[in-house]
Amino acid sequence: MAGSAEQARHWTYAELPGVDLLRAHYVRKTFARHTHEHFVMAAIREGVDVFQHTGADRHAGPGSIALINPDTPHTGRAGDPEGWRYGAVYPAPDVVAAIARETTTLRGTPGFVLPVLDDPYAVALVHRVLRAAEEGNALAADTFLRVAVTRLLRSNGGNLPQRGVRSAGARVAARARAVLEERLVDPPSLERLAAGLGVSSFALLRAFRDAYGMPPHAWLTDARVRRARHLLDAGTSPAEAAVAVGFTDQPHLNRHFARIVGVPPGAYQRERKNVQDRPDLPLVASGGWQSEHHPQTYPGTPKQPLRPRAPRSTPAPVPVRPVPTPLSSATPSVSESP
Repeated sequence: MAGSAEQARHWTYAELPGVDLLRAHYVRKTFARHTHEHFVMAAIREGVDVFQHTGADRHAGPGSIALINPDTPHTGRAGDPEGWRYGAVYPAPDVVAAIARETTTLRGTPGFVLPVLDDPYAVALVHRVLRAAEEGNALAADTFLRVAVTRLLRSNGGNLPQRGVRSAGARVAARARAVLEERLVDPPSLERLAAGLGVSSFALLRAFRDAYGMPPHAWLTDARVRRARHLLDAGTSPAEAAVAVGFTDQPHLNRHFARIVGVPPGAYQRERKNVQDRPDLPLVASGGWQSEHHPQTYPGTPKQPLRPRAPRSTPAPVPVRPVPTPLSSATPSVSESP
C-alpha cells in the first residue's frame, strides 16, 4: 500500500443532498462502537477492514463492500498491518427509501441483509460517486449513486424489522434512553438512572445493551458526537459544540469524535464548507494518533496483493447512459467499465 500516513476526508456535495462522503486510509485507527443515522456503503480498495457487527467480527477486503444499516452498532479496525484504504457514501434513509420505491419491489423500510458483500462492480460504483462529486459532475454523481443503491438493494436488500417495545426490559431501556437524551449534558449515574426507573443497575445494563447494542455510557458518547456533528454542520465552533453536548472541553470532543467519525471535528467542519468549489484539497490527518494500536488483530491475517496508486490526473468527463425508469429486474449498469 503506497504511503503509510493515516489520512481521511469527510465531506458533502451540494448536488447530493442527504449523502455524506468519505475517502480514507487508516492504519492504526480503531473505531469505538457507534452508530450512524445514515446507511454505510464502504467500498474497500486496499487492505482489510474488520468490524464487529451483530455479535461477530466481519472482514471486508479488496473488491468487497461493507454495508451497515442506520442505528446499527459496529466498530472498526485494520485487519492488515498496512491498514485499509476505502471510499464510502452514507445515504440518508429517505434517499435509500426513495430509490427503493422507484427501482425495486421492496416495500416497507428497505435495508441491507448481509454486512459484507463481494461485489467489485459495486465497489467501483461507489468510487465513481466520490470521483464525480470531487469533479463537480452532478449528473454522474447522482447517476452512479442511484445505480449503486439499486444494485445493492436488488442483490442484498430486505425490509428492516420494525422496532416494537414488547418486553418489560425493552420498555425500561426506552425510558432510560429518553432520560439520557434529555440530560445529555448532565446525565445521572447508572445507579441513579436505574433507581429512577425502579430497576436494579445490572437489570438496566442488560436491558439497555439488549435493546441498543451497547451500554448506556457508550450510547451517551455516541449520541453526544452525533449531536456535535449537527452543531458543526450548522456553523458552531468545535469548542462551543464540545460544551453544548456535554464534553468537558474541545480535546475531550476531539478524542471521541475522531474515534467515531474518523476525523477531528475541526477538519470535519472545514471539509464540509463549500467543498465542491475546492476539489483538489489534500486529505487531512485522521487523528489516528488518538487511537490505540491493536497488534493482536494482525497475526494470521493473509496479506492482500496491493497495487500502487497511480499519479492523480484530471480525468475526462465520465460518459453515462441514462437508467430507464422503471428499471427492469436486471442489474442496472452504466457505460463506463469497472
